[in-house]
Amino acid sequence: MPDATPRTRIIAIANQKGGVGKTTTAINLAAALAELGRQILLVDIDPQGNASTGLGVEPAQRRYTTYDLLIEGAALAEVTMATAFPGISLCPATTDLSSADVELVGNERRSVLLRQALRAPGSGLSRYDYVLIDCPPSLSLLTVNAMVAADAVLVPLQSEFFALEGLSQLMLTVRQVREAANPGLRIEGVVLTMHDARNNLAQQVETDARATLGELVYRTVVPRNVRISEAPSFALPVLQYDSASKGSVAYRALARELLAQHGAAVEGSPA
Repeated sequence: MPDATPRTRIIAIANQKGGVGKTTTAINLAAALAELGRQILLVDIDPQGNASTGLGVEPAQRRYTTYDLLIEGAALAEVTMATAFPGISLCPATTDLSSADVELVGNERRSVLLRQALRAPGSGLSRYDYVLIDCPPSLSLLTVNAMVAADAVLVPLQSEFFALEGLSQLMLTVRQVREAANPGLRIEGVVLTMHDARNNLAQQVETDARATLGELVYRTVVPRNVRISEAPSFALPVLQYDSASKGSVAYRALARELLAQHGAAVEGSPA
């Protein structure tokens, strides 16, 4: 039996730039942590609902969604559903969520609704070791809700030109949320994604990221890998689609690195 984490940790996976591997990281980090015996709740607050689809949950199966959680006042237990993957539960999203920003504008509690829903008495949050929140590719009210609810923000960073430039606005938003609503919020880490070690530009991005951000950048680098790209079309995490692929190996390493940050012993971890 693996060591249990001392409390539920809530991690928002965010980057306002699309196409950086955010949802892919949410799905596969969830799968890797579950493989290590952790209980995971994946909260999909991206109106595209790709994390939900990627875990094999079709739109017709999403009776209650994070729209109901945020806008209609549904309880977390009502919205949460099992997935086909042991250890992973899901709060799904649909395109209904695309109107949430407009609907929330007039609500004076608009930035704390997700935190209240997750931490409400009887929510069942404590049954999970980790809650991973897949954010939309924007710094919208939905993303702010995730940051206000979270303990930390994990940032996927694509290994491409201008990758670091968008980080400044994200860091500013984190600082603003910390000052206004969630003083304990921190950066969990930055994970380099879609990395091609044969590409000089990718190597330069990694060098620049480590020089700029230091220990915030995970040692684990997620490679550009065709198996990672193929897995969503089969509604599977890459760990189930091709367990031996380089992508699977990388996400397992990322999960172990994250657990090690939290002081959790992981059986079979490298010294």
